[in-house]
Amino acid sequence: MDIKHLFNNLVTAVMVVDVDLKLCYANAAAEQLLGVGSHRLTEHVLSDGFQILGVSTELLSKAIRENQGLTVNTAALVTLDNQHHTVDITLTPLEQEQGLGLLELRQVDQQRRIHQQLTLDAQQQAAQYLVRNLAHEIKNPLGGLRGAAQLLSRELHDPQLNEFTDLIIEQADRLRNLVDRLLGPQKPTQHSLHNIHEVVQKVLNLVFMTLPANITLTQDYDPSIPDIQMDPEQLQQAVLNIVQNAVQALDTAGGKILIKTRTQHQVTIGTERHKLVLALSIIDNGPGIKPELLDTLFYPMVTGRDNGSGLGLSIAHNFARLHGGRIDCHSKLGRTEFTILLPIKS
Repeated sequence: MDIKHLFNNLVTAVMVVDVDLKLCYANAAAEQLLGVGSHRLTEHVLSDGFQILGVSTELLSKAIRENQGLTVNTAALVTLDNQHHTVDITLTPLEQEQGLGLLELRQVDQQRRIHQQLTLDAQQQAAQYLVRNLAHEIKNPLGGLRGAAQLLSRELHDPQLNEFTDLIIEQADRLRNLVDRLLGPQKPTQHSLHNIHEVVQKVLNLVFMTLPANITLTQDYDPSIPDIQMDPEQLQQAVLNIVQNAVQALDTAGGKILIKTRTQHQVTIGTERHKLVLALSIIDNGPGIKPELLDTLFYPMVTGRDNGSGLGLSIAHNFARLHGGRIDCHSKLGRTEFTILLPIKS
């Protein structure tokens, strides 16, 4: 049996370190957790790759040197790219390999994230069900209202009065468009292979046309990401909605937006674990999202802007769901990151 292949299929981050805490091996989950490739990790000692707060490197080194096991629960982990995680740590000396230890880092915040996602999906589907029923109730009399205004317009000969019927028709059309968006697709459409960077570039071509001069937009792509099965129009709309939100958040003071693509290994989406997923991140350095909105951010009609419709993120989340994916959001003052996760199927 290939042990390395076995380790690379584990959700737990596994590393082999020597008594000087130099990394000899790191599996795929460790690369994902630390945000660093295994080749780069093995060039440095443990403390160069990340920092485990509350656990001294001397303690880990002593445990390996004295051939003793060590367990630390809920330790804080800070990676090189300033990502914070909570992990359970287990260090097991390798009896047959003197001076080496097997270090396991298990994310305990992952279970919480999975639970939050399942709760969000259930609550959003309930909210969408209510909104769809309401939209149907609005759409039926709306057609009659518009038709009556058209008939009335034909009977009126005063242009000033026609302005009022034109206003009724115009607002009825606006409400119909809103309802049509609320009644968006709820079932997967026909998917075909496309490159995610081509999809993103089409979005950016639209955004650049109206991008304020005080906002800088940059890209950081992983060109090795393979084509994936998708509905390109749906994903374009999902990415566009999120990028537009970032632009609007920065509109007054300006700032930076980063579009980044990476792959992640062994990611659980809903109740299904995927060996490989695409992670498309839209990151801005704006004021952040109000904490009270984070739990309901993807619900229909929820918005933090006075002139917002509250539909953009809900539509984006729904399109990600129709692709078997999800959208994560992490926000604080100076950094808001939306990440679209989509399975890559071999």
